[in-house]
Amino acid sequence: MMKLWLKIFTSVVVMTLLFMLIPWREAQRAGSQISLAVWSVALCGFMTGHSLGAAKWRMMVNAGRPRLRWLAAARCYAAGLFANLCLPSIIGGDVLRATLAGKATGRPEAAVLGGVTDRVSDLVVSGLLISVGGLLAGGALSGWQAQLVSLSLPIGLGVGLCCLPLVFQRRLSRWPARYRRPIARSLIALRRFWRNPGIAMRALLISFVIQSGFVLLNAWIGRAIGIKVPLAVWFLTWPLAKVAAMAPISFGGIGVRDATLAALLAPFGVAPALSLVASLIWQSVIIAGGLLSGLVWWRLSGPDRGGWRKREAFDARPIEDGSRSSRA
Repeated sequence: MMKLWLKIFTSVVVMTLLFMLIPWREAQRAGSQISLAVWSVALCGFMTGHSLGAAKWRMMVNAGRPRLRWLAAARCYAAGLFANLCLPSIIGGDVLRATLAGKATGRPEAAVLGGVTDRVSDLVVSGLLISVGGLLAGGALSGWQAQLVSLSLPIGLGVGLCCLPLVFQRRLSRWPARYRRPIARSLIALRRFWRNPGIAMRALLISFVIQSGFVLLNAWIGRAIGIKVPLAVWFLTWPLAKVAAMAPISFGGIGVRDATLAALLAPFGVAPALSLVASLIWQSVIIAGGLLSGLVWWRLSGPDRGGWRKREAFDARPIEDGSRSSRA
């Protein structure tokens, strides 16, 4: 409970400082330029992206052969997306959807590993977008800033590749106890990727479409309020801000994501007020999308709407019976 209150405190402090430092008139002028049509299209794009995300997550879960059906997958994914509004991080939403999927299929281990694999694919694609965006965005800077961007990304990528063998070869017992379970699951997820190249390529392709679409939506919102930077800049800054928001130091990344985006866009000549407004507009899209997902969860969870439970239970039995007969 203390950690939760510390995260909330961090978000409140960061957002308070941001609102104290930015010029209000400039922020109000930028916010008034966003139209309902632009916001509605962004919301539709957000929901479309997560519809693809639900399909990818179901594919990852079914790689363990639990036969999670479309209706159940939609319910579990919508529950996780809605839970992101109420829980201190997106990990909480992942846990909820994995729990529901495990109950629906009777294969909780497949649901957990499928969720971890799904998240790993998103992180891999985010790293790819950051690298490509950084290489292309260097031209929008001059002097030492351009050199810093051009050198830091290859160096960071090289260091990361050099450290991967050390991570894989280190025994699990040598990691701190609190990190052993997530590390073990991540390694198993990577092994699953390696053993199923077809599924891995499809997952990475879907992740690339989703993450690129979200970047384009944010660039469109930014242009609507007066942020005029090359598109490559958004492919560098927005995924970096999203990754920074995953750090377990704030409530749902609120404040950290906004401050990171403002700091990253500042070298490209973007006023912090505009960056903050763009981030808050996207946050409103996330909230609206989460509420819509909660409505979907409720509609698919009612007692008279729950025929999926029986169908899921029916689909899960042959797998269990088959596994028993094979062991026999």
